[in-house]
Amino acid sequence: MKFIDAKSIKFEYTRYDEEKDISIPVCALNGVDLSVEKGDFIAILGHNGSGKSTLAKILNGLLLPKEGTVVVSGEMLKDEKSIWTARTKLGMVFQNPDNQIIASVVEEDVAFGPENLGFSPEKIKENISFALDAVGMNDYRYATPSNLSGGQKQRIAIAGVLAMKPECIVFDESTAMLDPIGRKDVIKVASYLNREHGMTVIMITHFMDEAAKANKIFVMNEGVIVKSGTPSEIFSDVEYMRGLRLDVPIASEIVYELNTAFNKKIPSGIVTSEALVRYILSQKPPKNVNFEQREHRSVHNEPILQVKGLTHIYGEKTAFERVALKDINIEIYSGEFVGIIGHTGSGKSTLTQHLNALITSEKGEVLFKGENILKDKENIKKIRQKIGLVFQYPENQLFEENVYDEIAFGPKNMGIDEEEIKKRVASSLKMVELDESYCKKSPFSLSGGQKRRVAIASVLAMKPEILVLDEPMAGLDPMGRRAILSNIRKMRDELGITILLVSHSMEDVSEVCDRILVMNEGKVEMLDTVYNVFKNVNRLKQIGLDAPEVSLIMHELRQEGINVPDDVYSVRDAADIIGRLLNGE
Repeated sequence: MKFIDAKSIKFEYTRYDEEKDISIPVCALNGVDLSVEKGDFIAILGHNGSGKSTLAKILNGLLLPKEGTVVVSGEMLKDEKSIWTARTKLGMVFQNPDNQIIASVVEEDVAFGPENLGFSPEKIKENISFALDAVGMNDYRYATPSNLSGGQKQRIAIAGVLAMKPECIVFDESTAMLDPIGRKDVIKVASYLNREHGMTVIMITHFMDEAAKANKIFVMNEGVIVKSGTPSEIFSDVEYMRGLRLDVPIASEIVYELNTAFNKKIPSGIVTSEALVRYILSQKPPKNVNFEQREHRSVHNEPILQVKGLTHIYGEKTAFERVALKDINIEIYSGEFVGIIGHTGSGKSTLTQHLNALITSEKGEVLFKGENILKDKENIKKIRQKIGLVFQYPENQLFEENVYDEIAFGPKNMGIDEEEIKKRVASSLKMVELDESYCKKSPFSLSGGQKRRVAIASVLAMKPEILVLDEPMAGLDPMGRRAILSNIRKMRDELGITILLVSHSMEDVSEVCDRILVMNEGKVEMLDTVYNVFKNVNRLKQIGLDAPEVSLIMHELRQEGINVPDDVYSVRDAADIIGRLLNGE
C-alpha cells in the first residue's frame, strides 16, 4: 500500500540578484517522482542544495508544489484541511532544533503536539514518557531547553514528534548535532518504530552509515532523483557517488580500495563494517602477521592556554541547577591541534565559551600566556581578538550586507587602518579558498558551506593566536565537510596558530589532531594523543562515544585474535593491512 505518491513535483524559490537588482527564479525541484510504501524505511541522499529538504517540506505540506501532485496516506495535498490531515500522519524533525522548541520546560515542549491533536491527559503523559525514553532524555524531563546542548535540544525535538505517534516520521538531517552513540540510538529508535510498529521512516542524511540501514535509497542531484535502489546497489558505485559530492560507507570505501588498488575481487555489495569483518574472517586470514608498530609522541611547546579548577553551574541555587563543568584542569600548547569530543551535554560548548570569556565563572581560572583573562575586565576585548571562536552554527554569526564588510568588521573594531583591513580581508578569503569576487556578495545568498567559510574568515581577519571551532562542519554534505576540514588544516600549517576543534566526527578528529580532549559529564575524561585515546574503544563506548569506523573494524579483527595494528584510522591504511591479510602475508 502506498503511503506517499508524489508525481512530477516542481518547485521554485526566488533569489535576489544583486548585480542586476532583480529577483530571479531558482529551480529547487524539477519533476520529482517519489513512491513510498507504507512501512518502508527509506533514505534520501544528496549534496547541499540538491532539493532534499524542499521535497521533505512538500511532503509535510509546509510548501505546496508549483506543479505536480502529492498524495499522503490517500489524501491529496491541496488545501488547509488536507494539509492538516497529512501533518497528523507525517511528522517532521528539522535540522536545527531551535526552530522547533517553543516551551520553557522539556515536558511541556514534548506535550505540545499531542495536546494540539486533542489527546487525553493520560495518553499525553504516556506518550511523553515513551518519546523521552526513546531518545534517552527522561532525566531532563523538567529541564529548561535553553540550558541544553545542541544535541540534547535535537533529541527533544525528535521526542516532540514521536509523542504525536505519527504513521510516518521524516528526519531532515536531524542527527547532525548528535554524538556518535546518540546518532546510533536515534537510528535504533527509527528502526524499532519501523520494524515493531510499522511506522514509515524517511531519513534525509549526509551520514552514509545511517543510509545503509534503510531498505531503499533515493539519490538527489540538482532537483531530481537520479538514482534509487538498495544500499548495496547504491553504494557499489563509488565513483558515481563521489561525482555527486557524496560519500559511501567506510566499509564500501575499503572494499573499493581493495578491488582497485590491490586488485581483489571482494563483493562490492558490502556496506557495513560488520559485513566486512565477516567477509575477512570467512577468508581465514593468518592470525600472526607481523605489522610494524608506529611511535606516537606529542610535542609539548610552551603552554599558551591553561584552565585551572574551572567549575560552571547553570541556574545555581534554583530548581533548574545543573553543573556543566566540574574542576577542569588542562593545558594547551602553542601551535598544537587539539580535538574536543564528548557526548551531548558533556560540557564541550560551555568550556569553549569560557576560553574567550563569553561565559564567565567565579570558580576557576582561564589563563592566556599566563595571564588570567578575567582579571582585567577591560582587557577582555583584546583577549577575544587573540582567541577567536567560531560557533556551532557559524552562519548565525553573519549580519553585514556584503562579505567584505562581514570580514572587515572585526579589524575595523580593532582600529586597524583601511589599507591593512583590505590585506586582511584578501588573505582571509584566500585561506578559506574563496576568491575576492565574493566581496560584493551578500553572505546570506551563499551556500551553507560558503557561509561557514566566511564566518571563519571573519575571525581569521583579526589574526587570532588561538582559533576555537565548535562543530563547524555539522550539517554539511561530504564535499563541504572535506573543504572546511582542508581549510582548517591549512590554517594550522600556514599560519601556525593553535586550533581547538569540537567535533562529533571521530574520523575528522583522528585525521587532523595532535591530541584529543575527551569530556564526560562536565569533567575531563582523557587528554592524550590520538592513539592513546582511540585505542580505548570500550572506554569511549561506555561514555557515549566511539572510535573512527576504521579503528572499530581493526578492533573487531583483534577481538577475533588477528594481530592487526591498533593505530589505523584511514581507509587507505586499512585497505593496505586487509590486503596483506587476504594475501596471507
